[in-house]
Amino acid sequence: MPHEPLESRWLQALLPARDDAGDDARGGAGHPSPLPYAANLIKRWSEPQRKYHTLDHLTAVLDRVDVLEEYAADPALVRLAAWFHDAVYLPERSTNEERSARLAERALPEAGVPAEKVAEVARLVRLTVTHDPADDDANGQVLCDADLAILASPPDAYAAYAAAVREEYGFVPDDAFREGRAAVLHHLLTLPRLFRTPHGQREWEERARENLRAELTELTGPTEPGE
Repeated sequence: MPHEPLESRWLQALLPARDDAGDDARGGAGHPSPLPYAANLIKRWSEPQRKYHTLDHLTAVLDRVDVLEEYAADPALVRLAAWFHDAVYLPERSTNEERSARLAERALPEAGVPAEKVAEVARLVRLTVTHDPADDDANGQVLCDADLAILASPPDAYAAYAAAVREEYGFVPDDAFREGRAAVLHHLLTLPRLFRTPHGQREWEERARENLRAELTELTGPTEPGE
């Protein structure tokens, strides 16, 4: 099966969060098998309008959660939030995070996740609108750092990321895209910190800012914002 590793990672996220944690993948405690949920999410992440927000992005975020899990209060819930955070994605809409959170709120109770854990997953998904977790929000810091880690890629990988984002917004005219993208980059550069976990601050902050400044210069010219 081509997606078997991702299905295994879905089980790694879901099974510890269920109210029958410890049961195997066959359902348990009257719940349906988790595997159709994985198949549905994988299908969503494979939709043709996605150029950056693809299965590769999902896998990368899950990989980064693995790196950062020591900082999370509940790594399984962060992993579930990673699965759902862009599960609904249409580039022309601004409600993707909200719709993705609502998808989690519908699917996870049926899959056997208790209400308080469902609420935490949905909260984390909604947090990716701002990527601004509170200082005491360990789960939020891990998810946001994992999602933003692409910004700290080597230059070639960062260029491929930026090109994929542009392709997703192919319906936007060049001038409007440059203006909007520049505003996003400027906002990120004015934040006191892009990353909140110790690992993110140590390993990713400087490289991410270099990449953001380089892209902003390419979009707008050599004048860079004050930070």
